[in-house]
Amino acid sequence: MHRFFVHTNCINGETVELPKAVSRQLYQVLRCRPGNQIILLDNSGVEYHVKLENVNPKCVTGIVTNVGKGKGNPKTKITLYQGILKSDKFEFVLQKGTELGVSDFVPTLCSRSIPSLSRNNWSKNRQSRWRKIISEAAEQCGRSVMPVLRNPIEFWSACDHAEGFKLILWEHEHKTSLKRALTALNVEDYHNTQTSVFIGPEGGFTQNEIDHARAKNIATVSLGNRTLRAETAGIAAVTSILYEFQELDP
Repeated sequence: MHRFFVHTNCINGETVELPKAVSRQLYQVLRCRPGNQIILLDNSGVEYHVKLENVNPKCVTGIVTNVGKGKGNPKTKITLYQGILKSDKFEFVLQKGTELGVSDFVPTLCSRSIPSLSRNNWSKNRQSRWRKIISEAAEQCGRSVMPVLRNPIEFWSACDHAEGFKLILWEHEHKTSLKRALTALNVEDYHNTQTSVFIGPEGGFTQNEIDHARAKNIATVSLGNRTLRAETAGIAAVTSILYEFQELDP
């Protein structure tokens, strides 16, 4: 069943009136007709099952037939501090991270980040597209609450803002694996554990950045003997954390 995030003002009790962009997609792209069912999401964790009544490219209306709690939202909160990457690679991380269950994305400006960030303009021009990628990925994978996309932040400040169980992936860490760090985590309820994960840009972290992170009690961990690309490392780390915290169980 097709799913769409909409503003709360589109849902008025049992009646629904969809915005023009969604109406056009339903009519022209998906070829929906009166009587078809869709699911609307207002980013609160609630799912609204809607039966379409009037369908045209300018305005689609419908009736709410059922309201329920979404089941695709992760209980474990993971904040991914992803070193800024070239646009297509960063968009890949946003899409796949959303599908897996990242709660917050924090674009992180590292010493070796390729976009120069004269810096505010670079991010502002991409925020709208990034949010659209997150929204579409959340709709597709069954989430009813979208991840939060934070404003870009310098690495040094990010280390101060990180909360909970804090990890930084580093290809030169040869003692502590991610699995060992997660196994050693002594908590009664993983689902209430805030986890912050730092992933470097294409060129990796500098030694100064690693030293600063360690001084802020951010543990360096390894994903093994293979050096992963920056856009792969975050996805691998998030998957491993969710597996250890039993978020991949049905």
